Amino acid sequence: MSNLQTESQQELEETMETSEPNVTAETERNLDHVSYFGYSLLRDVLIPELLGDETNTISYWAGKHLARKYPLNTMDEIVAFFKAASWGTLTLAKKDKYSLELELSGDVVSKRFQQETCSFHLESGFVAEQIQRQNNCLTEAYLTHKEKNGKVLISVQWDRKDILPTETRAERYKK
Repeated sequence: MSNLQTESQQELEETMETSEPNVTAETERNLDHVSYFGYSLLRDVLIPELLGDETNTISYWAGKHLARKYPLNTMDEIVAFFKAASWGTLTLAKKDKYSLELELSGDVVSKRFQQETCSFHLESGFVAEQIQRQNNCLTEAYLTHKEKNGKVLISVQWDRKDILPTETRAERYKK
């Protein structure tokens, strides 16, 4: 692992460990407002302008790539990562034998819906790769409803028959 990657992973872990209980609600709103503007410029304006019609596909694969750089072992860790990354509040809506349905909500999600070019494929790809890593079988995630009451619904499906070979898995997560 490179020093930069190690440092950024350490910063993420520190951010996830400290939930900033001493920050007042007003200060937190101000921080969210300031950081949201820059976040929105990149995610909903610049990236779609640069990637054009490929925004959703590239964002999905970028999310999978991020998940490989920040491997998480539990659903709780995924939820905490979403909060730390300011992606919104991720909650488990439904769980079956071979699927999950997750809801992504919160102020940042509602604000992003105001942008014509908002895409949640980065988040979807991130979830798909994390669940794939945890289950050790091929996994895909789909945005089933882009907007439902200010929420994004992410459906995750996997096939236990499509198990990842051990050497591929080791090579994939070694990076």
